[in-house]
Amino acid sequence: MQTLEEIKELFSRDRFATENGMVIDDASEHYAKCSLTLTDRHKNAMGGVMGGVHFTLADFAFAVASNQNDERTVALNTDISYIGAVKGTRLTAEAKLIKNGRSACFYIVDITDDLGNLVAVVKCSGFHVK
Repeated sequence: MQTLEEIKELFSRDRFATENGMVIDDASEHYAKCSLTLTDRHKNAMGGVMGGVHFTLADFAFAVASNQNDERTVALNTDISYIGAVKGTRLTAEAKLIKNGRSACFYIVDITDDLGNLVAVVKCSGFHVK
């Protein structure tokens, strides 16, 4: 089992996520919690949070949860549902394993803001690369 520090070191190379402010808060086997403090760079033309921010944060959490301990997983399919508007200043994505098979897996990622509002749910199907 990798330590949280080892996981953070590995995923520090995920430059798109990290250069956009995403961090790993917690990780354990088949689980990850990642977050992001929102800034003006994350907003769309209407002043709301760009949908791609939610998606990237969820994808990062899925990657962290599904790629530990020498298991390598790539996304096969993802589906995002935007539940409500972000009211806070920070987003958190929590990825949890639902089903893990020999070659495929399924995760749910809940995205909440720092006020406790559920803002999006992402379903992720992955393929274990041998």
